[in-house]
Amino acid sequence: MAREGKAARAERVLEILSRLKREYPDAHCELDYRNAFELLAATILSAQCTDVRVNMVTPALFARYPDPHALAAARQEDVEALIRSTGFFRNKARSLIGMAQGLVADFDGEVPRTMAELNPLPGVGRKTANVVLGNAYGLSEGITVDTHVIRLANLLQWSRVRDAVKLERELMPLIPRDDWTLVSHLLIWHGRRVCIANRPRCGECVLAELCPSRVDSR
Repeated sequence: MAREGKAARAERVLEILSRLKREYPDAHCELDYRNAFELLAATILSAQCTDVRVNMVTPALFARYPDPHALAAARQEDVEALIRSTGFFRNKARSLIGMAQGLVADFDGEVPRTMAELNPLPGVGRKTANVVLGNAYGLSEGITVDTHVIRLANLLQWSRVRDAVKLERELMPLIPRDDWTLVSHLLIWHGRRVCIANRPRCGECVLAELCPSRVDSR
């Protein structure tokens, strides 16, 4: 693809978004949750783990610890036993309990609605906070950047950076604010279903003619 100016790239980004919206009209967060607390806990568990696996674990976790007050009082080893299959279970159990204790101590057991309040909680950080704010509360404070988003943003040449925070800063001016939550779901769905790492199905991709990284033989 020839060198692309800022205006042309912005136009291409909007066309890609439009095509992805038509292709995945039901794109959504694939973690199962009933409230902001459950989504926060599930997102912590999803680090280096599939959503499918997290969804297998969380029903028992939330049955035993249905709210921050219950989880804040949990024993580390009991939480570890429930989440072991998600990997890195000791660190995740520590983060879950610490997160719940922070909610109880500072927010009366409620999940806060701002990045500044969510970000410092144990196991949270900006990506997890964006997931909760966007999906549980419908608040667009940023764009959730995970490995799929990094990979596709680079392949589509929306950006050349691979650092999540820097990439988010570059994407926010390109994406309409109303789509900040949705764009992550669209890229994740496309990355899982068509633009699969190491075996992209370029011949079936609705973005092929807009993608500088397409492989025409596939």
